[in-house]
Amino acid sequence: QVQLVESGGGLVQPGGSLRLSCAYSENTFEFVAMGWYRQAPGKQRELVASIDRESITTNYAATVKGRFTISRDNAKNMGYLQMNSLKPEDTAVYHCNKALLMSTLDDVSNLRSWGQGTQVTVSS
Repeated sequence: QVQLVESGGGLVQPGGSLRLSCAYSENTFEFVAMGWYRQAPGKQRELVASIDRESITTNYAATVKGRFTISRDNAKNMGYLQMNSLKPEDTAVYHCNKALLMSTLDDVSNLRSWGQGTQVTVSS
């Protein structure tokens, strides 16, 4: 079974930056679209950003557009989320996930398997 392992979270001050990484366990990463999600305490998990197989199309939630950048390196089976100008409301556990179709990533209920995620805390 394919595993996704997130890393790169931490504690950062408002206005700071973090780069999250998502390691995909098989050499089939180039065949899937990828998304980053977050879940804050007491809230539903939400899609933050998604990217298609060839990095041609990206989508962002309105709350992060202009601050976050999703990218991927298919040769390394890695996905990334560069987060700039972080705000306290960005505090959450961040997860990555994948799907054959980018549109599948739009609905969290379509996705069955989740990794541990990585905690991002934005606080002064």
